[in-house]
Amino acid sequence: MAGPVIVADNLTRRFGDFVAVDHISFAVQPGEVVGYLGPNGCGKTTTIRMLLGLLQPSDGQAVVMGYDAFHQTEEVRARAGYMSQKFAIYDDLTVLENLVFYGGVYGINDRERIEETLGLVGLVGHEHELTGGLSAGWRQRLALGIALVHKPQLLFLDEPTSGVDPTARRIFWELIYELAAQGVTVFVTTHYMDEAEYCERVGIMRAGKLLALDTPAALKSKILPGDVWDIHTDQLLAGLDLLPGLGSIMRVGLSGDHLRVICPRGLGKRELEKVIASAGLQATAVEAGEPTLEDVFLSFAKD
Repeated sequence: MAGPVIVADNLTRRFGDFVAVDHISFAVQPGEVVGYLGPNGCGKTTTIRMLLGLLQPSDGQAVVMGYDAFHQTEEVRARAGYMSQKFAIYDDLTVLENLVFYGGVYGINDRERIEETLGLVGLVGHEHELTGGLSAGWRQRLALGIALVHKPQLLFLDEPTSGVDPTARRIFWELIYELAAQGVTVFVTTHYMDEAEYCERVGIMRAGKLLALDTPAALKSKILPGDVWDIHTDQLLAGLDLLPGLGSIMRVGLSGDHLRVICPRGLGKRELEKVIASAGLQATAVEAGEPTLEDVFLSFAKD
């Protein structure tokens, strides 16, 4: 289709005095993989439900695939796929029976299309297994297949990899990019920072507000106030206490077995080592770090 697949304009949802989604505006272009990043309860799911017409907004409007999301809801849902946080799967049915049932809901009675969907999500050979006995990763694939059985051009995935192992998450993202290569637009929510790196553009939400929406690279270059450094030391807890604010250090955090700090741009390694020594800390290594979306998110969290 010509023009954006999604246009949200001043979209707002209140529940009594609580503002779940607070005047957000954005657009999604055809074929994009857009990630919506934020902690639980920040408004990600509420945004999707409004875009699908499942929830009326308190203010604002949205156009999805050329249709008014709140007055032409049937047209939107017929053309969009939705994989919710809690997969709506019948445990006492087999994989095939679940797909056939949901295909029927969308008017899909073509066995060839059902088999094509099984192949697309890697479930060939598992058709006759009871869904209740599937692992989280296989249930995830089935839920994706159900969302895809009617060949939607827009796919909403709401924290689709929550609760599955890293290998299953990687396989799932490979499937997402296979779909994008076929022209499907994907809007996916997550609270995994590393997953957001896979997206072409990332929106960052906090407390109902859309704080930024851009490519991961642009977010790192525009939002981070300085350079990232990794400090390896045996005095991790002391470093967390002593380094913040010292020598213009902007932020200090724990990252695995080392400290991660953000310093003013241009501050050299020797200058940083002097700052560390002035705090009475002994560093075994000081290395330039690669910025991540977690660094970006934490920068917003400090505001």
